[in-house]
Amino acid sequence: MDSSCCNEFDVIVIGGGVMGSSTAYQSAKGGHKTLLLEQFDLLHHRGSSHGESRTMRATYKKDYYTKMAMESSKLWREAESEAGYSVYTSTDHLDMGPAGSASLKAVIASCEKNSFPYQILDHGQFNDKFSGRLSIPEDWIAVYTELAGVIKPTKAVSMFQALAFQKGAVLRDNMEVKEIRRDEVKGGVVVCTTKGDKFWCRKCVVTAGAWTRKLVRSIAGLELPIQPEDITVCYWKIKEGHEEKYAIGGDFPTFSSYGDLHIYGTPSLEFPGLIKIILDHGCQCDPDKRQWRPKPDLDSLKEWIEGRFLGLVDGCAPVSMQSCMYSMTPDEDYVMDFLGGEFGEDVVIGGGFSGHGFKMAPAVGKILADLVLTGHADGVELEHFRIGRFEESPK
Repeated sequence: MDSSCCNEFDVIVIGGGVMGSSTAYQSAKGGHKTLLLEQFDLLHHRGSSHGESRTMRATYKKDYYTKMAMESSKLWREAESEAGYSVYTSTDHLDMGPAGSASLKAVIASCEKNSFPYQILDHGQFNDKFSGRLSIPEDWIAVYTELAGVIKPTKAVSMFQALAFQKGAVLRDNMEVKEIRRDEVKGGVVVCTTKGDKFWCRKCVVTAGAWTRKLVRSIAGLELPIQPEDITVCYWKIKEGHEEKYAIGGDFPTFSSYGDLHIYGTPSLEFPGLIKIILDHGCQCDPDKRQWRPKPDLDSLKEWIEGRFLGLVDGCAPVSMQSCMYSMTPDEDYVMDFLGGEFGEDVVIGGGFSGHGFKMAPAVGKILADLVLTGHADGVELEHFRIGRFEESPK
């Protein structure tokens, strides 16, 4: 390849959210001429990589994510060290639910398998630890762990883009990709935008978030079962005089609740006096035709807040609501695989992160860069993330 040609690259990454930006950083860090293409403005608010906070945790029902989260936590710190500033504030983490909860049992088994330290709190121990701030029913327990935290998403995406740029990557926004095709003459891949730009690369990575399904369908005729969902992010008012009890920097943890509902939240960070508590459920959407006006049924979430926060958080109504997207797969496992077909191993797909991917971005970027550059990713159980699993198990 003539490296002097401005439109020829070793790797092109399509999609400038957190996964694409992390992948571009890893590729450029390895000395590969890298181009990152984003269909909207850099750091836009139309996808899944913006906003005020994301949770970091390592407690998962599937043990391979615990391992990935532990690795990712380490890689967050390495990237921060390179950038010279922080995007990730450490906290503890709390998983709570009925004592017989299958979800909690799976979380404990995953901790055991990965030798990940945890503590089980019964009702009495829980009350001792969180007295006056948080309560659980008598037949509930909690799993308490120390590797957790809150990540600032827009700042984190910006960090990966800045690091990629420092390593020599080219970043281009407002570049919507309409076609990816094989170069039948010299091999490699040609990427074409709606504006008429053409770029050549040896290898290509697609990290298009909620647009992954549409793009893969148009370039390869392959229907990936990645369904975008619109999620409502809610912030609730902490009653006056009690703000410090739930503020980050103290000992209040990030948390997940496994009962009839899956609810999660973070300590107060981005908006003073407000705490983020979300019902982990959304409505299917088209990323190009979103409503932008969330109308969730919050009755069950209000009831949960009133029952857990001892009247110290106003559960009457959220003070602020924001819209964000998940890209869901049927099994809630990621897609990290070669596109195959005529593209073979020259195009890699990273998508379907199902509402729990952001924290894993440093590890995912490394995996996708390794796949596209070397054809394998050491130490990763990739069978869980293969495209072929959807054909093998249609459910």
